[in-house]
This record gives sequence, structure tokens and C-alpha cells, in this order.
Amino acid sequence: MQRRQGRVNAGLLLLLYQISQVGLQNIPPVTLGVLALNVFLFLNPVRPLAEVCISVNEAIYNKNWQRLLLSPFHHADDWHLYYNMISMLWKGIMLEKKLKSVWFAYVIAVFSVLIGLVYVVLEFLLVKILDDPSYGMSCGVGFSGVLFALKVLNNHYNPGRVSTVLGVRLSSKYACWVELLAIHLIAPG
Repeated sequence: MQRRQGRVNAGLLLLLYQISQVGLQNIPPVTLGVLALNVFLFLNPVRPLAEVCISVNEAIYNKNWQRLLLSPFHHADDWHLYYNMISMLWKGIMLEKKLKSVWFAYVIAVFSVLIGLVYVVLEFLLVKILDDPSYGMSCGVGFSGVLFALKVLNNHYNPGRVSTVLGVRLSSKYACWVELLAIHLIAPG
């Protein structure tokens, strides 16, 4: 789970290009701040990924709760950062305009912590129900959970939209759940 050093970060360069195409003036302030924070922490991580990822073992047994705050804002590699931040860019532009910046900042902060808690609880339940301690060691980083929560919120505020997931047209309120399942099947972990 350690990033390779000394290589070109094509995902990061593509992200910066996409942001320039949208234009900084067209990105609401909280969305821009979240993008900047994630890029900054990608380039200057607080700790190595193995020390910021969230897991049952670290959160519950080692009581390493600061990982709840650190894990959403660290990414495994430049492509992980790219896909998450492109998603944040579009969701942020739509939702921050609708909710206004202060409320949107609050939502991001709450989701950032709650997603880690939900992850730990679900993994803990898998450890207990399946009697498989490997779920307790599964360690996650990234903003994907927050983005999924924002997608559900966006679907709430923009009902009736239709999305295409793997070539199938679905109501957006169901598409996010199908997309979550598809992502898990295509790229587990």
C-alpha cells in the first residue's frame, strides 16, 4: 500500500488539466478546497498509507481513531486520486450551488467521518458473522465513500434523472446502488 516514488503522476496531471478546462472561477469554494486538500495530501501525505488507512483492527482494537479523519483524504495512487477528484468536481459543482457553501462544507465534514465509521462497523460485522478475521485487517483509504454519499444526496435533490450503468439505463436513484455493486465486482478493495 506504499506509493511508488519518482514517477510521473499522469492521473494528477490529467486532473489538473480537467480543472483548468472547467476554470477555477467556475468551481465553488468548498469544492475547490476539497480538491486542493486531496491533491496537497497526495503530494505531501501526513503519514504513509499503511498508517492512515482505516480498518477494524486499527480503529477498534488499537483505538487509532485519527484514521477516521485521515483515511478519506489519502489516495492509493494518482489514478485513484484522479477518479475520485473528477467525481468530486462534478458532484461539488452541482451540490454546492444547490446547498450553498457553508451547508455543503458541513455535509462533506460529516460524511467524511461517518463513512469511516460505517466502513468499520460493516467490516466488524463481517468478521463476526462470517467468523473471518481477514475482514478486520482490510484497510481502506480514499474519498469514494464520501462521493457515493454525495451521489445519493444529488439523486435526492435531482429526482427523475436517468443514468447508464454498464450499458443499462436505470433511474438515478437505483443506478448509484448498481454502480456501487459493479465497482465492487470490477475492482474489489
